[in-house]
Amino acid sequence: MRFEGKRIFVTGAASGIGAATVDLFSREGGRVVGVDVAAGDGVLICDVTDPASVSQAVTGAVERLGGLDVCVNVAGVNYFSKIADLTLEVWQRHLAVNLTGPMLVTQAALPHLRESRGNVVSVASISGIQGQPYNSSYCASKGGLLLFMKSLAIELAADGVRVNCVCPGGVDTPLSTHALDSVQGDIDTSLFVRMTGVLPGGMMPPSHIAEAIAYLASDAASSVTGTSLVVDRGTLW
Repeated sequence: MRFEGKRIFVTGAASGIGAATVDLFSREGGRVVGVDVAAGDGVLICDVTDPASVSQAVTGAVERLGGLDVCVNVAGVNYFSKIADLTLEVWQRHLAVNLTGPMLVTQAALPHLRESRGNVVSVASISGIQGQPYNSSYCASKGGLLLFMKSLAIELAADGVRVNCVCPGGVDTPLSTHALDSVQGDIDTSLFVRMTGVLPGGMMPPSHIAEAIAYLASDAASSVTGTSLVVDRGTLW
């Protein structure tokens, strides 16, 4: 019961890593408000790219919970594309959801996290550390998210607010399963060799990433801030 009495806000909560995170925090005693742009069981609607929607969702969560102790940024999108076919719309969508979204949510949650001396955990990706073929705009958005959060970790340390990231490898979620569907024409599959983990098991279940998020959000990580915890079955070895 690591999160007994803790007040937690999770984006991207309707499926995948977000849903697994809500489930884990709830089972360990946390009081959780989960939001998503898509409807889900017990999930409130919030578009993380819209400042008004974010403000309303965070305000509503604080009113329901009486404050915030943990803010978890999970919401994300991923569309693979050859650079020759990359549209401005796809580029901007990656930045809006994967980078601007966590900025807006964290900014809205920050006054409450300062009050509770809470923490932020954002789901970045090994795509923000390792260049990947046909995935340049996603890589750019996740690389930006990593450095944005590392910057906040330094800025907010004096307030007692910890800021960390989890960097997953391949996770069995709708986001990953359908990412390559958008690529036009033939692709060189040999370029994906370095994206395969060295440990057996294939794609990881979302629960593995939820466990990493929970560790960083818990008191066990009270001396951890500014880190990027890689969970990838050895892809980056």
